Amino acid sequence: MEPLLRVEDLRVELPTRRGLRPAVDGLSFDVAEGEIVGIAGESGSGKTMTAMTLLGLLPHGARTSGSARFDGRELLTLGRRQLRDLRGRQIAMVSQDPSTALHPILPVGTQVTEHMRHHLGLSKSAARAEAVELLATVRIPDPERALGAYPGQFSGGMRQRIAIAVALAARPRLLLADEPTTALDVTVQAGILRLLDRLRRERGLAVLVITHDLGVMSAVADRVAVMYAGRLAESGPRAQVLATPRHPYTRGLLDALPHPEAADDPARVALRPIPGSPPSLGDVPAGCPFHPRCAFAVPACATDRPEPVPVAAGHLLACPPDPLPRDGAAPVPEGAPA
Repeated sequence: MEPLLRVEDLRVELPTRRGLRPAVDGLSFDVAEGEIVGIAGESGSGKTMTAMTLLGLLPHGARTSGSARFDGRELLTLGRRQLRDLRGRQIAMVSQDPSTALHPILPVGTQVTEHMRHHLGLSKSAARAEAVELLATVRIPDPERALGAYPGQFSGGMRQRIAIAVALAARPRLLLADEPTTALDVTVQAGILRLLDRLRRERGLAVLVITHDLGVMSAVADRVAVMYAGRLAESGPRAQVLATPRHPYTRGLLDALPHPEAADDPARVALRPIPGSPPSLGDVPAGCPFHPRCAFAVPACATDRPEPVPVAAGHLLACPPDPLPRDGAAPVPEGAPA
């Protein structure tokens, strides 16, 4: 059975002063109903551009190739009207800043019910009743009263829950969550992630989470894809990718996470940032794009483009040298501080 979303060899080129340059280059992944898949990477890795492609919201002059099939329909060839009908009704998005998604001078109830009335054809009273139920589902206290309140009257975490309710108002099958917890404190983040997990279990919702934080992936994702400079570096089941990463970039992202134990253990390095910066859109190096920052690079990495190949069941790796140990231990490259 085909997954709800299947992306194959997706390439997205954006116009620059030097012509078209790939922001997404040969990306493949899929998302099944009731599954949470995470795409992780630094800024500029192409993860948000992937979501914009699925929604048909690319800038003027962009060019796409490959395939992105949603429920058997090819998204890359749909017209504007077809994409507009699909957005919100079948595919919805939640951004990292709910203040940009919620209208500040419209009551919460209006923002939730207008989607229900437009996409589902519900009457005013039926939409109101369903809105109350939906706000209760996302754990907004006193949902009846919340319908008449304004976004500015809620905390950041509550606004994000309301934004999720608005996204779910038309009963979409796929939710794109772009950095949904970035602006929130740790305890509020955990609540949002639990909510996404509950929604996929109770509603069969497919969720694509986009984040720079592998800690978010460890909390909710079933499978993880790690992107760098528009390309797939590594993907696979969460436990495999995060417990035993095979790509030096994945390992670097994990090492860059803060370790609470470091405060009590002087022998533990609190974090080890990845040296250097990701390349800009028009300056992606030849070969493996990560090789200028990689402590394990060999000469071939500067010339040969690595393609993702299976290294375990469902686990893809784009790193022919494959230098990392299989036990999940963090290797320290020669010359690096211990």
